[in-house]
This record gives sequence, structure tokens and C-alpha cells, in this order.
Amino acid sequence: MNSAITIETNPVRDYILATGMRIMAGKGFSAVGLNEILTAAGVPKGSFYHYFGSKEAFGEALLERYFADYLAELDATLCVPGLTMAQRLMNYWQNWQDTQSFHDCQGKCLAVKLGAEVADLSEAMRHALQRGTSGITDRLARAIEGGVAEGSLSVNGLPVEVAQSLYQLWLGASVMVKIVRHTQPFATAMITTRHILHLCP
Repeated sequence: MNSAITIETNPVRDYILATGMRIMAGKGFSAVGLNEILTAAGVPKGSFYHYFGSKEAFGEALLERYFADYLAELDATLCVPGLTMAQRLMNYWQNWQDTQSFHDCQGKCLAVKLGAEVADLSEAMRHALQRGTSGITDRLARAIEGGVAEGSLSVNGLPVEVAQSLYQLWLGASVMVKIVRHTQPFATAMITTRHILHLCP
């Protein structure tokens, strides 16, 4: 099943979300106040409450927007013509490694930045995270299944279980990159990914 995420669009609302995403990707959710977001966006507090009932509602909308964009990019990556599904999958993880640094991920790693923090703060935001990450693993599972069918990769176990394990592997690697301040965890994750998919080095 295609786990599509439908989001509301409005220029002012979108700009507030984009501003908040940029700031929270660097500082986290709890450390950022609404005044900081509104000052950076240059909009009055009334505009914020016109679109969002609370900071929690804003956080939920922010995560929904993040995952909608993420899933659209993932869909594009997994549909690039002229490549095997194994090549498309490895391009996805290579892009993950290239865009998530320990300095400034510029919104690319919002799930990593906010995941553990907001899951304990808000059920609504936790559910938004769950929907978004399920959309990712659903797509990865279908891609793995397609790669097995075409013969470009092979796996031990069900594609959905492999997809979940690989996504968890890369989430963990992203956290470790932030801790150790170098990219070796990504290199290790890449080797492990190739091993799991039975791809030659």
C-alpha cells in the first residue's frame, strides 16, 4: 500500500513551516520558542495561530511536511530509469550519507534530530513520525522485492523485515555520526547494507 501523506498548502503557512524546519533541524523542538520562529519568518503571532492551534500542532504539521517532501524524493530516486533496483537503492543510501553531516543537515535529518525527543513529548507528533517512517520502509520493502524479482539483489528473510532493519541501521548510523563527529558509521552502514542485499563490494 502506498503510504501517501496529504498536506495543506498556503504560502504563509508553508513559509512558517520552512523557517521552523530550518531552525529546529539545528536546535531541536523543545529548545526553539515560537517567538524565534516568528521573528525569523517575519510574521506576527496572530498569523501563526491562524494556521496552527499550538506549538504541538505546528510540530505535527512540520513533520508531515518533512515526510511528504522526503517521500517524494525517495519515490523519484527509486524510479530513475536505466538503473537496476539495487543501483537505485544504493543511490538512496549514498544520498543519505552525502546529505546528513554532523555539522548542518539543513533539514535533511529532521527525523533523526527530533525522533527521540518529540516521541516522548507528544502522541500526535509520535504518530506523525510513525506514519512518515512507515512510508519510507514500505517503499524500501517494495524496492527490495522488485530487486529480488529482477535478480539485481537477494535477501534472507521477508523484504519488509529487511527494509525495516536497513532503515533502523541508517538511523542509528546517523546518530553515531553526530556523536563521534566523523562519517565512519556511514561507511560501516554502507558495507553492512551491501552485505544484507548480497551485493559485491
